[in-house]
Amino acid sequence: MIILYGSETGTAQDVAERIWRESKLLGIDASIKAMDDYTISNLIYEKIAIFVVSTTGQGDTPFNMKKSWRFLLRKNLPSNSLLNLRFGVLGLGDSSFVYFNVVAKRLAKRLKGLSAKPLCPIGLADDQHDLGQDAVLVPWINNLWEVLTSDGYQNNISRMTRLSSSPDLILRWNAEICQEMESNPIKINFGSGGKKYQVQLISNERTTPKEHFQDVRLIKFKSLEPNLEYYPGDVAIVMPENSVENVEKFLSLLSSPNREEKLFGDTVIKLENVYSEMPVPEALQHPFTLYECTKKFWDLNCSPRRYMFQVMAQVTDNELERDKLLELSSTEGQEELFNYCYRPRRTVLEVLRDFPHVMKDISLKHLFEMLQPIRPRHFSIASSPIADNDLQLLVAVVRYKTKLVAPRVGLCSTWLSSLYKGYQMEIAIRKGSLAFPVDSDTPVVMVGPGTGIAPFRSFILTDLALLKNLQKNQRELILFFGCRNMKADFHFENDLSRPEITLFTAFSRDQPHKIYVQHLLERNSNVIYNAIYKNNGYFFVAGSANNMPQAVRASLIKCLKKESGLSKQEIEKYISEMEMSKRFQSETWS
Repeated sequence: MIILYGSETGTAQDVAERIWRESKLLGIDASIKAMDDYTISNLIYEKIAIFVVSTTGQGDTPFNMKKSWRFLLRKNLPSNSLLNLRFGVLGLGDSSFVYFNVVAKRLAKRLKGLSAKPLCPIGLADDQHDLGQDAVLVPWINNLWEVLTSDGYQNNISRMTRLSSSPDLILRWNAEICQEMESNPIKINFGSGGKKYQVQLISNERTTPKEHFQDVRLIKFKSLEPNLEYYPGDVAIVMPENSVENVEKFLSLLSSPNREEKLFGDTVIKLENVYSEMPVPEALQHPFTLYECTKKFWDLNCSPRRYMFQVMAQVTDNELERDKLLELSSTEGQEELFNYCYRPRRTVLEVLRDFPHVMKDISLKHLFEMLQPIRPRHFSIASSPIADNDLQLLVAVVRYKTKLVAPRVGLCSTWLSSLYKGYQMEIAIRKGSLAFPVDSDTPVVMVGPGTGIAPFRSFILTDLALLKNLQKNQRELILFFGCRNMKADFHFENDLSRPEITLFTAFSRDQPHKIYVQHLLERNSNVIYNAIYKNNGYFFVAGSANNMPQAVRASLIKCLKKESGLSKQEIEKYISEMEMSKRFQSETWS
């Protein structure tokens, strides 16, 4: 059996590894790879393949499955190419996005078109569910094992001798303490598709008043390399670090007097492969210190996966803690897990502190099994490669309250806000979800509330700079911007108030009744109709997912229907055609 994943941020890889671990426990011989690390033409020889894929941007495939997907789409592939293949597809998505799990749906459809037969119905996991993606993952994976261990599939899967000494746990790597070895800095892995640059922070300015509910930062970097290159719509990829405070709290748990094997920040660790198909991550392939790993690799700020509770239950001999952990990791205990962990957004570090007997007994190899790596974060670049001499990011610092005493904070935004002038770091730059028509003079309508304005500022400043240099004709630039208060969070007010821009603003809290960008669209339906329908313009949306993208789309339909006299169905078809031709694009985040 082959398990293949297409993963942008690492979540799909995590789930694929989870399926791989469970296959080992069941004695099923399975291998695992990113789709583009696998020779996709070999699918014709496979009997069973499990695909775990996420959806990005405009319904795009993740970077590490693009090559494979292009191959599967070849028109010259015989329609019976995969006649002998049985497959399962598990999609990971977020239903607040327009393109919810579209990659998984397309993949399943294409596999069927090549005569492969599904083992079970497609699984469409949803981040918006109270229990997160586990609400779909757990029953889908359980059903998969029921199918594969049934009599009908016994001849299609290879059996193996169980390799783990533990009946309930598969440990991916061996972890050894090797103080005599010299440690190395952990290498940052930005994922697929980005070009790395060394940069230096030149300013970190709060753009909102101190009394405002949100701290928003305009952070500027200069490149320490001569060839920094980016375009409007590109994203900067940042790898954050845990706070010194949280690192010290975590290390204190591992060096406490009641631990038999005390671990300290300067403890040097070496990881070794256990399974050839599950190599040690590139970042950890050389000896490193526990401090370095805690600061730069393990995510102490995220909410733990259910699997973490399973691992914790395996390592403690305290009956009370073990029973609680088994409940939290069981199917029956999902409501309890939601109330304890997900509703209050309890972090990994907070959970570990709640189970002192686990921390007394836990070994290094179990820590590597249960703790998740820090994932790279993507930010739309707010500056222009032509008009600016630096690279700028507009960052909203995440901070909110739950029933827990300590406020919840975003790992990356909080870390970025703490950086000082002169700080040097590595970033990566790659193409984002938005592709602007830089060289044409076609009208462009942009809807960018809040920090969603960032990619549009990059495009507008670039477009106006090209116009000034007589490198292009003037086009109609129409911008709908929204925020709470004109005097508090009107980002880039001076840049956006230029006469070349037709600007519509919605300050939701500056009057008794709330006004949002979608209301402005409907009030100016003739402007939208002329730019989009009559002049074949482009329509872009960027900002927080929530309800905004759907509301904007619904308002666009109303505008075009009102002005054109066409039916709603005809307008929806027109917008679908706009999406196909990239005249309607969105970049949203949750």
